[in-house]
Amino acid sequence: MKKTRGFSVAGVIAGVVVVAIIAIGAFFVIDGNNKATNFNEYDFYSIIEPDANNGNIGDHVKGNPEAPVVIFEYADYQCPGCASMNKRVNSIVEELDGKLAVVYRSYLLSYHQNGTAAASAAEAAGLQGYWKQYADKLFTEQAEWEYASPSERTELFDKYFVEVTGGKGDLEKFHKDIASEAVSKKISFDMGIGRRIDIAGTPAFYVDGQLISWNAASEVVIDGKTVSWEEPQEGTHNFANVIRKIVEAKVGK
Repeated sequence: MKKTRGFSVAGVIAGVVVVAIIAIGAFFVIDGNNKATNFNEYDFYSIIEPDANNGNIGDHVKGNPEAPVVIFEYADYQCPGCASMNKRVNSIVEELDGKLAVVYRSYLLSYHQNGTAAASAAEAAGLQGYWKQYADKLFTEQAEWEYASPSERTELFDKYFVEVTGGKGDLEKFHKDIASEAVSKKISFDMGIGRRIDIAGTPAFYVDGQLISWNAASEVVIDGKTVSWEEPQEGTHNFANVIRKIVEAKVGK
C-alpha cells in the first residue's frame, strides 16, 4: 500500500467518519468486547503478550521488558495529570536504564470526549511501530486536541501521525486501523483489567500488585522491604525519589 506523506480531502473525510463512529459507540464497543474474555486467565501484574482477546496487540512497554522492576500505569490520553506524569515517567525510565520498565494500559474516563479517539489513534500508530512517539505527542499537544470537534481532531491526529513518522507512515492504514476490531479489542482489554482492579482515577501506578498512592502518605512492600513516604508525592523530584527507592529495594544501588 502506498505511503501517504501529506493530507488528502478524501483521507480527512474518511478519518472524520471513522473517529466519529468511534466516539459515538465507544462505550458499547469497550463494554461489548469484554464479555467474551476470561480475565481469570491473565496475571494483571505481568507483561501481557498479544493474543486474540487483546486484538493481538500486547502491552506497551517503556524501558527494558526484562527489567527487575516493572510498574503498571493506567492512564487516559485526555487526562491532564497523565500528560504531566508522562514526562516524569519517560525521564525516570531513561535514568534507570535497564532496571525499570513501565507498562502503559489505557483507562478511559467517560467524561473525556476525545479520550477514546486518542487511544484508538495511539494504538493505530503502534501497529506501524510508532506507539511511544505518538503517545508522547498526544500528551505534549493535549491542550490542542482535548476539546476539538471530530473534524478538527481528525486533522490534528493525522498531522501528529505524519510528524512522528517523519512522513514515512501509511496514513490510509492508520485510518483503517483506528476503526479496526483489533484496536477496539486492545482498548477494551485494557479497560477490562482496570475495572477488575478497581482503578479509581488516572494516572494510577501499580508495582507488585500494590497501588503507588501519590496523593497521601503511603507505602509499598518490595521483596519484604518497606518503601514509605510521609506526604503526597506529586512533584517531579518526589516522584523520581520514590521510584528510585522502589528500584533500590529490589536490586540495590
